[in-house]
Amino acid sequence: MIRCDALVVGGGPAGSTAARLLRLAGWDVIVADRASFPRDKVCAGWLTPDVFPLLDLTPDEYRATGLTFQEITAFRTSVMGGRPVETRYSHVVSYAIRRCEFDTYLLRRSGARTLEDSFVRTLRHGGDRWIVNESIAAPIVIGAGGHFCPVARHLRGAAVDDAPIVAKEAEFPIADGHTRVSGTTPELFFCRDFQGYAWCVRKGDFINVGIGRRGNLGFGEYLRDFVRFLENRRIISNVSSARWHGHAYLGSGVGPRPVIDTGVMLVGDAAGLAYPESGEGIRPAIESGRRAAETLIAAGGRHGVDDLQPYADAIRKRHPAVRMNPAPVRTALAALGRVLLTSPGFTRRVVLDRWFLRAV
Repeated sequence: MIRCDALVVGGGPAGSTAARLLRLAGWDVIVADRASFPRDKVCAGWLTPDVFPLLDLTPDEYRATGLTFQEITAFRTSVMGGRPVETRYSHVVSYAIRRCEFDTYLLRRSGARTLEDSFVRTLRHGGDRWIVNESIAAPIVIGAGGHFCPVARHLRGAAVDDAPIVAKEAEFPIADGHTRVSGTTPELFFCRDFQGYAWCVRKGDFINVGIGRRGNLGFGEYLRDFVRFLENRRIISNVSSARWHGHAYLGSGVGPRPVIDTGVMLVGDAAGLAYPESGEGIRPAIESGRRAAETLIAAGGRHGVDDLQPYADAIRKRHPAVRMNPAPVRTALAALGRVLLTSPGFTRRVVLDRWFLRAV
């Protein structure tokens, strides 16, 4: 039986952040992940500057690793097929990274013991410890395994009935296809019904393209339309031959879903923390991973529900539940949105500054 002070299930940014802070506090931490790192992750892969202080890291320190690091100073935004609005800033507002590099860097930096290619099949409470796969014993388990995290599934006891965001993404070398997309200027294309958007983000010698929508009804057709759009407009060539990866996550706030129990905490996408407007999950993942570790450290090793409640309270305050509007309201808002998205002022102050950059 392998023993540790805390087991983190999931080696992404949330899990790595929690593991690192616990390790720095002297805890013996194991991170178990079903994948082998480096691994692909469906994500546009851009970071706002506020992410770096949460990691106790500076942009220059990450740049010095030699990993892909693209500065972003502008955006091209449109309803798909419409005339784009270009918004430029006088300073760097974001950075584009490759998740296969970024996640591996954070996991190795955590200093935790790692068990890769390790899928959690069984989870039970035995005495004062959780027993995982009948081979790992830990008083605390942190679920950081994304939307399909087995710890979250065990904690909730049933499937979540909220409509998830469904996304597909491809990332490939630019040499495999011509593109007009500038590294400093990602392109965002909103669906006409405003139930999702697509993106093109250049990262040095790589290009990342993807589309995400609320719910999977008709998703395949939306993806095919997006691919045809990119190729017909000559935004990116040969994208139809790219290898696409799928993903799902919640973007509706925490709501009534539990995020703690005795010796259990959920972080990142496992807790449903992606921002509902943009779908961004990296910053809330890192924030929650950090908050979870700080709560455990402050509790001095105690891990009852009352000891972990400050974490749950902070997460619910930070990510209040957001419910979908009725269909007639969504239709009216989409019509209004198609008009407003042609306005440079609205695009900058609301869509970019508030929804995507969260600068206000």
